[in-house]
Amino acid sequence: MTIQPAAMTAASTDQPADRYDRATIALHWLTAGLVVTLFLLAEGWGFVPRDIRKAGQSLHISLGILLAAVLITRLLWRGSAGRRLPPANIGLLHWAASAAHLALYALLAAQVTLGFLFRWAQGEPFLFFGLFSVPLAFAPDPDLADTIGGLHNLVAWTIIVLAGLHAVAALIHHYALRDGVLRRMLPG
Repeated sequence: MTIQPAAMTAASTDQPADRYDRATIALHWLTAGLVVTLFLLAEGWGFVPRDIRKAGQSLHISLGILLAAVLITRLLWRGSAGRRLPPANIGLLHWAASAAHLALYALLAAQVTLGFLFRWAQGEPFLFFGLFSVPLAFAPDPDLADTIGGLHNLVAWTIIVLAGLHAVAALIHHYALRDGVLRRMLPG
């Protein structure tokens, strides 16, 4: 009989103790993929004909609803069964990494909330891949929609910049510091 280290959780016994569990890794990369896709869709629909733009907006809305579900799942997983690893850094680097992670979570939550508020303020129904619609929560308000739309755009750019810095930091860890931090979150 083999005794597993205490750091191994029941949900993650197939992963080495120095790596995150499969669910955490999958949720991380799914979040990253959704964020990049949503950003590219929003930035790109100004360059396409109206009918394609409407399809892009519909896809953006569906993927935004999916991001909300992934974010909630990720937070619940992180708060319960997700594997905890020791900090990769100490001192200022640890503080900066923790602050960046917290900021990314807060910005993602704000972005999802702003997305819902924006669509409701526009007064247009939104569908999740044509399967169901999210009912309106309040009466349309074009002025509020403009304000929320501006905030939604600002938060999107902030997420992209911060996520880019997060990626650069991971690459520095991997190629310059060679400390294995990036491998903790890589699949496989």
